[in-house]
Amino acid sequence: MKFSILTIFPQMFESFLKFGLVGQAFNKNLVDFEFFDLREYVDNNYKSVDDRPFGGGDGMVLQAAPIKSALAKAKEKVSNKKTLVVCLSAQGKKLNQEMVHEFGQYENLILLCGRYGGIDQRVINECVDREVSIGDYILNGGESAALVLIDAVSRTIPGVLGNEDSVKYDSFENGLLEGPIFTRPREILGQVVPEILLSGDHKKIKKWKYSLALVVTALRRPELASMVLKQDIVKAANEILSLSENEIRACGIEPRELNELTRTLEL
Repeated sequence: MKFSILTIFPQMFESFLKFGLVGQAFNKNLVDFEFFDLREYVDNNYKSVDDRPFGGGDGMVLQAAPIKSALAKAKEKVSNKKTLVVCLSAQGKKLNQEMVHEFGQYENLILLCGRYGGIDQRVINECVDREVSIGDYILNGGESAALVLIDAVSRTIPGVLGNEDSVKYDSFENGLLEGPIFTRPREILGQVVPEILLSGDHKKIKKWKYSLALVVTALRRPELASMVLKQDIVKAANEILSLSENEIRACGIEPRELNELTRTLEL
């Protein structure tokens, strides 16, 4: 997959592409990147890409002309590929795992990074396929959001992860949060890893992890658990309550939380 990025700060991406899974994927030619500096697509001596907004207001606005020219160049270079133009924008649909998988099906993503007070709406109307937000807060520019999107989408590309099955168990993949995870030693900071995880019975462990994921999701993100049957959550909560208090707390859960959850669901 290729990511074509329209930005006034291409330097912001340099270190990101050298490390971690994205850096490894780049070195393996599983992903490719090309940057289009919007300042190189202006026709004034000052390399100015912004101007004052009509009607007044705070901040400057990125002009349509340099964006349109840079976008035309980016499209020309991938004319034979399945391409989607995405604008990182506060008014876009909030990014979720379903969208991440959808974007992963494209051969090329063109990412438009806004700056200043925003982008001239007319170029968005004419040239952008999707507007995407990474959350209900304000960033200084779209570059940070683009990095998040690249990181998330790259994980879905075959060969990027060492274990292709691991993505199946990530948070949000099955509509639930992933439960807590542990490593050696079994006891640390006065907390003990639940005994079942040391049982070697992988079928029971898988079932138990699902129960823990149900409980954690119901406690931390109840809106995600709204589609799960109440009796299934109660059953899972009672299963976790069968642990010692120390083991429950090691899972980041207070026993009283579980008791309150079951009482609430049983009403």
